[in-house]
Amino acid sequence: MAQAVLLDLDGTLSDSRPGIEACFRYMLAEMGHDPAVAGDVTWAVGPPIGVSIRGLLEKYDDDRVERGIAIYRDRYSTVGIYECNVYPGVIDMLTNLTNARFDLCVATSKRRDFADRVVDYLDIRRYLPKVYGAVPGGGLDDKADLLAEILRVEGYDPAATTMVGDRLHDIHAAQANHLRSIGVLWGYGSQGELQAAGADVIAGTPAEVSRLI
Repeated sequence: MAQAVLLDLDGTLSDSRPGIEACFRYMLAEMGHDPAVAGDVTWAVGPPIGVSIRGLLEKYDDDRVERGIAIYRDRYSTVGIYECNVYPGVIDMLTNLTNARFDLCVATSKRRDFADRVVDYLDIRRYLPKVYGAVPGGGLDDKADLLAEILRVEGYDPAATTMVGDRLHDIHAAQANHLRSIGVLWGYGSQGELQAAGADVIAGTPAEVSRLI
């Protein structure tokens, strides 16, 4: 049975913060709010989009979450999606894992069609032919459900599968599915967040991930 590695996208493979943050601020302005009031929105990069937008709008006592999601996605799908870069060292990590014959798979809270476009834009499809993400209508928004779907479809053995991600949602989803988890420090989550979430190990660089796996 394949040894599998599930990889988060935003904050793990791709530094997508510039595009995502700009789309959050655009969404707030379009909804009649002063984006400056939101302050630092780094915390909102990485979680499921509904969770992030709900948290942002709470600062304005605004409960129009679905409207916010629609505005965000309209901007993201045409502009923000391309404001990203592969983190330094990630290509070497993917090359090493591929050469070691691990089965690699993207597991992201981003909508799957968006994730596919990012993977192609960043030219990493040759390492990551399998991409899983949320689906229109809210399906698989919960990352634990997403990982369960990957295990079901791909037939991966949880005991032989590792989840690599930068936020607590990645770690909790791995735990819910009995997977080993590696928290990474170059993304948007802190060491404290990852330790509190219960990451099995924490990596400071992509090269460390290769060694740990």
